Amino acid sequence: MTVNIRKLNASDIGFSAELKKALAWDSLANPEVVKTVNSILAEVKSDGDAAVLKWTKKLDHLDLLSAGELEIPQERLQESLASIPSEQLQALEKAATRIKKYHEKQKQGSWQFEDDDGSFYGQKVTPLDRVGIYIPGGKASYPSTVLMDAIPAKVAGVSELIAMVPTPKGELNELVLAALALAKVDRVFTVGGAQAIAALTYGTETIPAVDKIVGPGNIYVAIAKQQVFGQVGIDMVAGPSEILVICDGLTDPDWIAMDLFSQAEHDENAQSVLLCPDAGYIERVEESIARLLPEMERKTIIQTSLETRGLLIQVDNLEHATAVSNSIAPEHLELSVARPEDLLPMIKHAGAIFLGRYTSEALGDYCAGPSHVLPTSGTARFSSALGVYDFQKRSSLINCSAATASELADTVSVLARSEGLTAHARSAEYRKTSNK
Repeated sequence: MTVNIRKLNASDIGFSAELKKALAWDSLANPEVVKTVNSILAEVKSDGDAAVLKWTKKLDHLDLLSAGELEIPQERLQESLASIPSEQLQALEKAATRIKKYHEKQKQGSWQFEDDDGSFYGQKVTPLDRVGIYIPGGKASYPSTVLMDAIPAKVAGVSELIAMVPTPKGELNELVLAALALAKVDRVFTVGGAQAIAALTYGTETIPAVDKIVGPGNIYVAIAKQQVFGQVGIDMVAGPSEILVICDGLTDPDWIAMDLFSQAEHDENAQSVLLCPDAGYIERVEESIARLLPEMERKTIIQTSLETRGLLIQVDNLEHATAVSNSIAPEHLELSVARPEDLLPMIKHAGAIFLGRYTSEALGDYCAGPSHVLPTSGTARFSSALGVYDFQKRSSLINCSAATASELADTVSVLARSEGLTAHARSAEYRKTSNK
């Protein structure tokens, strides 16, 4: 099967411009989608449940008599947990255990220190009260995303988790429901798209407003999260899934081909990239792709993804590969080399890093432990994987003794008056006067 994947050489003149063009992803700026999303947000904010029911009927073809029917009762979740095949239950439980173990290491506690005069300073760490998690539906349903979203929140101590699970035409995914039960999600609603984000942001008569919304979704969900940020917290604005593999040319090319497939099968806009100094090896990977693709259930999606956004890039050496990788800042980075620990210090930007030939990205998607909710579209330059810290707030603690307040008053006075903020200065000066 012929697959035409774009090839680049990182040493060629004009490579940077070509790479930038190949990486470009601007669907979040689609004016028509933004207009539709803003309309939905405004309508849900104004009309609450009625708007949610309207858009659920229109977009998910789910015609409900009342908003109460949007909620899936806990008993239904438990039924799914009890009825799924034992093999699936064991896999969910093992994944959940590993995810919880990993994220318990991230949990932060409050702290403080004391000066000699009795003044103390510190930080109070508090979990968020209520969080909304969005679980994608439509082309695919992801019970793994339930665990990756919900378990870190539960470890952080979030009081209430509200899940939005689109169910097009009323079709429920039993494994997703089982995962929701296993993760102890408090309430679940069959709402998707921008209307789900709007309901979580503003609240309706039935759906409570939350403090933060996390989880990936389609373009409408991503834009909706972007639009409501500031009124509610969000984890990130996620683009299409990505994988970048740095290979020394010694890994079985079939393995690398399948790793590239693993992200390409998500959707046609996913991006799979291989960096390698061996041109002959890149050709062998191409051969593996052509031979293995016809076996894949989602071969049409994979082929479209590889041909529209895939890249095979020849680099000078592995150090050069890390520099190119840093300029891309991929969501998933595989270091499929003999000594990945030698390259690790050179890596500055990546959502998750998979070290060694045996560590496929797929392990991270399901059960390695870290959350698979990761920054995309180059945002790994400044963003991190979803974790416990995303569900905790940090409040500064300041408790000054009379002596310290008096001592610091002069500093405050000089700085505040230089900024023209006299009340600030006098507020501090009063404490100094009162201590004389």
